[in-house]
Amino acid sequence: MDAIGRLGQGLGTLHLLSSAETRSISAENPTGERGGGAKEAPDAGSAASMLGAGWKVRPCITLEPATTTVLADIDGPGTIQHIWITVDSAAYRDTVLRCYWDAEELPSVEVPLGDFFCNGHGLRYNVRSLPVAVNPVGGFNCYWPMPFRKRARVTIENQHGEPVRGFFYQITYELGGVADRAAYFHAQWRRSLTSRAHPEHVILNGVIGQGQYVGTFLAWTQLSNGWWGEGEIKFFMDGDGAHPTICGTGTEDYFGGAWGFGSETFSTEFLGYPLYRKEPGEVPRHGLYRWHVMDPIRFKQDLAVTIQALGWWPNRKFEPLTDDIASVGYWYQAEPHAPFPEFPPVHDRWSR
Repeated sequence: MDAIGRLGQGLGTLHLLSSAETRSISAENPTGERGGGAKEAPDAGSAASMLGAGWKVRPCITLEPATTTVLADIDGPGTIQHIWITVDSAAYRDTVLRCYWDAEELPSVEVPLGDFFCNGHGLRYNVRSLPVAVNPVGGFNCYWPMPFRKRARVTIENQHGEPVRGFFYQITYELGGVADRAAYFHAQWRRSLTSRAHPEHVILNGVIGQGQYVGTFLAWTQLSNGWWGEGEIKFFMDGDGAHPTICGTGTEDYFGGAWGFGSETFSTEFLGYPLYRKEPGEVPRHGLYRWHVMDPIRFKQDLAVTIQALGWWPNRKFEPLTDDIASVGYWYQAEPHAPFPEFPPVHDRWSR
């Protein structure tokens, strides 16, 4: 059984033997090769200089400004099973995580680092879910299975304008067969300022091919007073025109809450509202996630996903909102995928 099948089966398959081989890439073993870890020799200034090679000589790297660092370049077939990263929160919006599968030139994953792990707005907070967990203090974990048949390449681009020091990472994968029906993992980031004329944010548009949508993360900046989450999420698929096949009933409903969340945050295995922040002098900011692990949204030809920004006028009519919304849509699909929109420059990703 492949890695995606085991995710669904859970603990029930851990006792089964497999011919797959486990490897892990980190700063201590940048290629993941057998017997390739802990080879760095310390210099006189190293914390390990009194101990020698094999004693935590190179646990992290520095991302130089205006450079792209290859974190992993793996020959397949195989499946990335776990990604762990930690870095200063100043890098959350200014570094870009990208993943390329097989021989593709365009990325299948292109997301600011923090947003990929559900830490939006450039802020650090904990997330307790099954596919993504952020633990104290800023330990990013991703368990989305990422199969590849020929090659997997994971990169991080530093657009911060100065060196990003203390970048720690571990990418664990298995080398072994990939099921014929296994699709490729994708994630795309978008940001928009909704308008009163059209208070709608596009999470995904122009997805072509067969696949399944598996998750949503929103970093929502509220630019007006009052309730902000009355809008509906909509999934247009397989030739839908003006009307979607799947339509939600409200923002808090889609993320598993009700009645405006009762002003409480929460974080569970598949859905959560882990961030509500309103400090003096700030506008309110929200972070929300919804994983379609038990209920993937399957499409055969095409997919678009939108969410509305609605509140209430005093006369109890819906108020169109001008809000700042950033999102990550997560899905699996058969390659090739349609090109992503042009990625925004760093100044268009800064949080307000």
